Amino acid sequence: MSDYTLGIKELDDAIGGIRNGSNIMLIGPPMSGKEAILYHIMYHGAAKNENAVITVTTRESATQMLDWFKENELVLPLSRIGIVDCVTKSLGGAVIENELIKIAGSPMDLTGMGVKISQFFEDFLVKKNIRKIQLHINSLSTILMYSNISTVFRFMHVFTGRMKTSGALGIYVIESGMHDERAIATLKQLFDGIIEVKSENDKNFIRVVGLSSKPTPWLEYEIEGANLKII
Repeated sequence: MSDYTLGIKELDDAIGGIRNGSNIMLIGPPMSGKEAILYHIMYHGAAKNENAVITVTTRESATQMLDWFKENELVLPLSRIGIVDCVTKSLGGAVIENELIKIAGSPMDLTGMGVKISQFFEDFLVKKNIRKIQLHINSLSTILMYSNISTVFRFMHVFTGRMKTSGALGIYVIESGMHDERAIATLKQLFDGIIEVKSENDKNFIRVVGLSSKPTPWLEYEIEGANLKII
């Protein structure tokens, strides 16, 4: 079975690809570009590697997310994209589901969120016969604002287990500095590796821990629009 990649050449070369069935935490401070990194990985997975990508968005609506790609002139292959929108209904917006977008009630509606993720898995694996699937949750921090760590751990345990058994790739965003260290330590038990982001002296750095024999070096990066550049 083939490996997954992040689409960031320097990191992919350093870790030698990501094993099927892996779950990764993407953690870093606010305003460090984590969302752009996740979108970069999403675009690379769907457009370049022809994977299916399911994104759970608890921070912005599906429309806002799709607009970001349009504004940056990135053409997503929509037949391989699934978005679980946990924002629109809670804000009282128009709720319209289609093949691309499914609606959960709010970031605290973990049952609804789980049902919609499962529906997309069924669509991609059974109906479309796409064997390589990525699940992105942006973000666990928002979910933790509405639910306690025990509830979130149980929810995540189900889906990290599903990633392993189905040979998929899971990437889960969390804000550093927002949560009790014990909560972070509890969640880390579920992950095979971590993409760490940090900011120092107005510069951003990224590295990967746990997916190879030793951590990658810290690499400085810049984000210009949709372009992620390692300096």
